[in-house]
Amino acid sequence: MKQLVILSGKGGTGKTSVAAAFAHLAAEGGPPLRAVLADADVDAANLELVLSPQPLETHEFIGGPVAVIDPELCQGCGRCYDVCRFDAVLPPTDGRAAYAVDPIPCEGCAACVYQCPEEAIHMAPQLAGHWYRSDSRYGPLFHAALRPAQENSGKLVTLVKQQARLLALDGGYDAVLVDGPPGIGCPVISAASGADLALIVAEPTAAGIHDMERVLATTAHFRVPALVCINKADIYPAGTVQIEAYCLANDIQVVGQVPFDLSVTEALVHGEPVTAYRPDSQAGRALNAIWQRVAARLAGGLG
Repeated sequence: MKQLVILSGKGGTGKTSVAAAFAHLAAEGGPPLRAVLADADVDAANLELVLSPQPLETHEFIGGPVAVIDPELCQGCGRCYDVCRFDAVLPPTDGRAAYAVDPIPCEGCAACVYQCPEEAIHMAPQLAGHWYRSDSRYGPLFHAALRPAQENSGKLVTLVKQQARLLALDGGYDAVLVDGPPGIGCPVISAASGADLALIVAEPTAAGIHDMERVLATTAHFRVPALVCINKADIYPAGTVQIEAYCLANDIQVVGQVPFDLSVTEALVHGEPVTAYRPDSQAGRALNAIWQRVAARLAGGLG
């Protein structure tokens, strides 16, 4: 069982469109590949928009704890207010005699807990979001949603990936296809951890090229083999040439180019991958060819 993670150094490169196309081609195209799907972009999960999943299980995700002040024990000394460096402690008001904690800016450092002379403050776990196991038209899908202003997304990414991997192992699936988050931060590290292969979706813009280099450095640091595909390759040909030159100089294979194609947008509006909605479109044919190369790399070994 192999793990393929699809990454991009920045948002908006078309990573989810590529992941949705791969999910369709793995299930209904060729070569046949039984795959479990995971949307690891838990801050803004969008893969479900084109896979029409039917939720089978819903689970709570408990994030880091926040401070809670017991108004019956609080004597209003203000020591918690003085030590808080995140402006999370609210001073008493006319309608409230005790101090209180705003859970949104609270970072859970517990400095106020240790400083309270009345032991009126304790740390309480908070509901940070939910994760789901669903059945999509192209296979099992694990996805999640964080609540507003919640963090710990790296921990939730790991949880989503672990559940997808366990189902793949138990069910004898060939692969886990992971739609990863953008950037190079903690969620990306969690998504790339343990992956057998990474596909970097790059776009030929100044920001796209810069951030592609950063995410390639990230995968190299964690020793995850990486391939590159160039999306919207014809909008800035000079940038496409620059990406190819960088990859050639660093011994990174470019597995294909996807031209700018309005069929992709039309497919998204209809809630389908472009390879299912218009397989004969320019983008559909290009993604099919890219999938053939990526699937062959997964099936034939990663060396």
